[in-house]
Amino acid sequence: MIMAQSGRRAVNLTLDQSLLSDARALGISLSRAAEAGLRQAVHEARAERWRQENAAALAASNAWVDEKGPPLGCLSSFLDGAV
Repeated sequence: MIMAQSGRRAVNLTLDQSLLSDARALGISLSRAAEAGLRQAVHEARAERWRQENAAALAASNAWVDEKGPPLGCLSSFLDGAV
């Protein structure tokens, strides 16, 4: 069943029974809690995927800095005096 409100969709979930009982007893909105948890899981999965996809570029950049120093390292004495 698709709900027309704000792009939301009804789904079926299987949850731990004691967790479900505790949530209901505490008045926690199951839909909002599930959505928040899923949003966080998606955010973390995207971040991890980005790290994996960009690991080689990050390693190459770090190796360049290790070998040659920071790109604006020649300005460090100037910047130290500006603070």
